[in-house]
Amino acid sequence: MASTFSSDLKIELMATGENAGTWGTKTNTNLNLVQQAIAGYEAIDVASADVTLAMTDGTISNARNATLKLTGTLAANRTVTLPDSIEKVFNVIDGTDHAGNTLTFKTASGSGVLLCEGNCYVLYSDGTDVVLANEYKKWRVITASETVQAGAQLFVDTNGGAVTVTLPASPSTGDEVTFNDQRLTFDSNNLTVGRNSSNILGSAADLVVATEGAAFTLVFSGNATTGWTYKDK
Repeated sequence: MASTFSSDLKIELMATGENAGTWGTKTNTNLNLVQQAIAGYEAIDVASADVTLAMTDGTISNARNATLKLTGTLAANRTVTLPDSIEKVFNVIDGTDHAGNTLTFKTASGSGVLLCEGNCYVLYSDGTDVVLANEYKKWRVITASETVQAGAQLFVDTNGGAVTVTLPASPSTGDEVTFNDQRLTFDSNNLTVGRNSSNILGSAADLVVATEGAAFTLVFSGNATTGWTYKDK
């Protein structure tokens, strides 16, 4: 009987009496694959093109790594795609500069998770789609207008002029974006929160913040009339 390979990590499963004289070598290969799945790390540049990860039978493969750091300045919306049928947990670091673009981590047939610049994720592939298990939100300083993704935590510096931060398009219930007046200048150079087609506090208008030292979190209510509302009041 010939060897088979495990469905998720593609480790060789040797049949009884097989691989005489090479069993030790194949076992060492399997141990290296297990090590990659437990402790493997790889940086992947997604700046110029979408990336499709691979999980190859019995061979070191980028989709087997425990941790993936995505890097580069995105030239357009980018997607990182896993093979279908693999069930696995991934630690994903979004180390890219989105430059106004989006970055999605998904399976070939699923919709996946939209990543937020600078954040770190624990993602689970159930073999059909990628779902969010946990997210570490990292604070970023911004000095110019941009569109952000859910999970953004922003120190907004308006010392050099007014800044517009545009909320995510097509938000999901519970999505959050946090704002903090880094230089205490919102009163002289306002922050404008662009609604991006969703209501804010029940109004179909952008939110202009002109209070020095303002700090707040908007959460999407899931209700089209209410739209984004304050997390704490």
